[in-house]
Order: sequence, then C-alpha cells, then structure tokens
Amino acid sequence: MSATAPTVARPRARIARLGTARLAVSLPKSLLVLAFLVGLSLALRTQAIHARFWIDEGLSVGISSHPLGDIPGVLRKDGSPPLYYLILKLWTSVFGSGEADTHALSVAFAIFTVPAAWLGGRALFGDRAAWIAALLAAINPFLTYYSQETRMYALVALLSTMVTATFVMTFVHGRRAWLPVFSVALALIAYAHNWGLFLAIGTVAALVPIWRQAADRRAVVRDALLAYAITAVLYLPWIPILISQVQHTGAPWAERPTFQAILNGLANLLGGAAPAMAFALGAGFGLSTILAGARRSPRARAALSVAIMGLTTLAVAWLASQVSPAWSNRYFSVFVGPVLLLGAAGLARGGRLGLVVIAILVAFWFNPRTGVLDTKSDAHTVAILTRDRLERGDMVVAIHPEQGPVMHYYLPKNIGLRWADAMGPVEDPLVFDWRDALDRLKAARPTPTEDALVATLKPGEKLLAIFPIIRTARWGAPWTSEVRKRSAQWQRVLDRDKRLSRTLAEPVTEGGPLPKGVRAVLYERK
Repeated sequence: MSATAPTVARPRARIARLGTARLAVSLPKSLLVLAFLVGLSLALRTQAIHARFWIDEGLSVGISSHPLGDIPGVLRKDGSPPLYYLILKLWTSVFGSGEADTHALSVAFAIFTVPAAWLGGRALFGDRAAWIAALLAAINPFLTYYSQETRMYALVALLSTMVTATFVMTFVHGRRAWLPVFSVALALIAYAHNWGLFLAIGTVAALVPIWRQAADRRAVVRDALLAYAITAVLYLPWIPILISQVQHTGAPWAERPTFQAILNGLANLLGGAAPAMAFALGAGFGLSTILAGARRSPRARAALSVAIMGLTTLAVAWLASQVSPAWSNRYFSVFVGPVLLLGAAGLARGGRLGLVVIAILVAFWFNPRTGVLDTKSDAHTVAILTRDRLERGDMVVAIHPEQGPVMHYYLPKNIGLRWADAMGPVEDPLVFDWRDALDRLKAARPTPTEDALVATLKPGEKLLAIFPIIRTARWGAPWTSEVRKRSAQWQRVLDRDKRLSRTLAEPVTEGGPLPKGVRAVLYERK
C-alpha cells in the first residue's frame, strides 16, 4: 500500500496543477470578455447622455439640490425614499448637475449591473448562464433607456440583481456568509424605491419551498429571522417619514392597473411584445428542463425560488395598486434582476432554441433608443424661447404644477423670478409638494387664485404661464384629469383678464405634431 501511494498521488497532483493552470488562463480571458461587455454597455448607453430633462428629472435635480441633511425631510413632500437622491447629491457636488453629469450616474449603475449579473448567474446557474446574463444586462433596452435618465431606476435594477443572487446564495446554497450582504442589499433597494418593499415580500414567499425541502428547518427559520431583522433595523429610521408619505402623498397621477398592465410592463422590460414572447418561449423551455430534472438539485431550487420571488412581487404590486394606485412601467426596474437571471438560466439550458432566442434578443435589443430619449420633453426648448423676455420680478406660474422644478432648472436663476403654480405662490420651486395635492388643486379655484397672483404684478412685469401639452386621451387618473380641467380654465381666465396682454406663446403647435412637455404663454401687466 505504501509503495503504491505515491503512484496514485502523482496523477492527482497533476490533475490539481492542470486545473489551477486552466483557471489561471481562463480568468484573464473571462475578465477580458466581461470588460468587452461592459464597454459595449457603455457605448450603447451614452448615445443620448446629453438628452434634456423631463418632469421627473427636474424633480430629481431639485430635491438633490438641497443640503444633504435636509433631503430626507424634503422627501416628505415627494413620496420617494432617499437613497438615490443622497447619492445624486454627492455625485453632483463632484461632477456637476448638468444633463450629462447626472445621467452618467445612471450609466454607472447600469454598467455595474453587467458584472453583477455575471457573478450572480455564475453562482446560481453556472458559467454559460453567467455569460448570457451579462450579455442580457449589457444590452437590455429597459436599462439602456433608464441609464440615460436622472432617476433611480438603473440603481434599482442593480440592487434587484444583488438581492436575487444573494438570497439564493444564502438560503438555497446555504452560504451564511452572504446573509448580511443580502440583508443590506434588501434594505438598500427599499431605500431606493418603494417597490423594493414588494420585492422583500417576494423573498419571504420564496422561503416557503426552501423551508419545506430543508433537512434542518430550524436553521432556515433562524437565518431568515436574522436576515430580516438586520434589514428591519436598517430600514427603521425611515418608517416615520414613510408613514407620513402614505398618509399624504400617494400617486394621484396613477390609475388602477388592469391585467393587461402586467403584460405591458413585462413587454416594456423586455423591449417590446415580440422579443418578450421570444424570451418567454426560450427561457420557459430551458427552465422546464431544469425543473423537470432533480427537484432537489441546487439549480432547480434556485430557479424555483427566483420564480416565486418575481411572481409574488408582481402580484403584491398589482394588488396594492388596486387599493392605492401606484403603478408605472418604469417601476418594473425591480424585476430586472429576477427576470434576467432566471431568463439566462433558461436560455442556457434551451439548446438550439436558446441560441435562436439570444440572437433574436440581440437583434431587437441592440438599439440605443436615441430618438425617444432626445424627445422626452420640450422644457429646455421652451425655456430657451422665453427666457430672454424675463426680468427681475416677473412670475412663472406652472399650471401643470409638477413641471415647476424642471422649468426652474432651465430658466434663469439669477434675475429674481417669482414662482407659483395653479394653487398659488411656491416657496421652494426646486420640489413639488405632493402632500394632499389633489385636494389642494381642487380647492384652488382658478379665478381667485389668478386674481391674487396678477395683483402682485407691477405695470410692465410679466407672467409666464406653463401649460401641459396634452397629446393623448390618457389623462384619466384623478390628478391628470384635474390638471387637464384646470389648464383649460386657467387659459380662459388669463386670456380674459383685462389687466394683461398676451405677448408670446411657445411652441407654436398649429399644423404640426405635438411635442411632449409644456407650452408657455407670456402675459404682460398693463
């Protein structure tokens, strides 16, 4: 036995050395390919980095313009959690608050999603799924769009990828070292967007099959209690402001979603109906082979957990919006992680069909969407066309109230303009106050509100009214319906006011397609 031991050990040693050598060779190649995908993502997602701001981006810059310590308090007016605005504040203090400057932060989040998807896919479903996940993250059109917008959605996509991967690593693979990482990631996504709370509920639902199949159920319960306790402690400081937001802000601009809204949101996430159908077909086929195999295999349990997580999150978000509407396709950023990782797992096992679907997705998704991004709003154009007419003491009135911050961004700040909206004078034009906004708008009658504002103008001073451009009939939510009505009323009141003369209206919309955004009408006090 002792004579043969060295003989047996030598081949094993050679195999070990060979494996180490292969790893040493493959790692640089992997990093090179990953760097290529990151570069591809960067090139694709900077084509419209200079695109002008629209309503929500004006709100983002306005909120983040406040002192860092004031931002959580300011958000009592807005209804959003603070993480993105705090990061944006730090970012703009270094790089500036121009369109490209602030879009670059979202580009950074989207770029980091590529290696995050690769790492998550590799840990959960293997090398092939890792590369597919990285490719999908690099060219996904949803990420391409929101990586060039000054909003939190690219950050949410990155965090959803981290939450999904670390959940599986912690509870499916049983690697407790990942537990605090999962807890922190879950708290961060709740601090980034309120739909992160729905994802948290989705992770709890995903624990059920894990608990049922576990050999040591007490250990699963113990780890779950510890993980969510850490998340709860981290999120606890925000609870008082969240309660205030729930009571006074909400989303009166949103409508209750139909079942079709779910399909529309998923199609938007996947670049349209055709690529979404191809994605579902290819990923679904591959996932069926994973789940039909060894039910207790780590990959099968990982796929089942991620699927339950995503479906539960979707169901909870939809049901919550039936009670208090807060639904938008852009909120589907919370599904980027589960959908891309689960889809990559399915496509990796989809054989030739998977390869065909990947080719279809590349063909559809490799689109910088520059035209759509460049026409988000005409607020900048309107400001350019009107700002030379404005002087100290003139008043800007946002008849579409939440357009005030973006117009404040583009109009001159150093000439002493006064600010108001359809509800009266505005103390802080950097942010729109959503607290009980619908009730306040209904209570603010146009004639007395306009009369009080015009009475403060001296002869020769001007009033610039910012009206919404209503391009479709989809203004049926309580807030948008009221804005539509008030806009028509304010137009009549201003035009009939004998104290004013109308001197300018931009843009001229007769005979051409309507732009997105606003129309400005300038009046002068006689």
